[in-house]
Amino acid sequence: MLSQQELSDRFEIQDLVFRYAELVDSKQFDGLREIFTADAHVDYSAFGGSVGKLEETLAFLRSAVTAELFPNTQHLNANVQVTVAGDTATGRVMCFNPMEMALPGGETHTFFLGLWYLDEYRRTAQGWRICRREEEKSWVFNTPDFMTF
Repeated sequence: MLSQQELSDRFEIQDLVFRYAELVDSKQFDGLREIFTADAHVDYSAFGGSVGKLEETLAFLRSAVTAELFPNTQHLNANVQVTVAGDTATGRVMCFNPMEMALPGGETHTFFLGLWYLDEYRRTAQGWRICRREEEKSWVFNTPDFMTF
């Protein structure tokens, strides 16, 4: 049976994961400083993205996931699997990610990414934060020909 603290920890981490998705989809990237630790390591290389510390990740997101290029995205998280061990935790989170891409001439193209987030979390004075996140590719559907993952 889970203790009240373990239940609270799991709910706080789940809320953290969902808040991450909200911030990315609304392109409020600076808000991710409240999701990640300052020394976080983020690896988006499974889909051709950046690998590095938080500030490098924020710079990458600001340049790659613009409203002009991707007017609409959704990071739908499910199967949040969390193991808590005191003030640290690990997680595996399923993400279904539809992306609407703007094309020349005003057209758009929608494609889908299936992935897992492999996470490490740390309890801080401000609450739980992601200290490591790595994307693991599961599948892609309907990606434009020029995108190779």
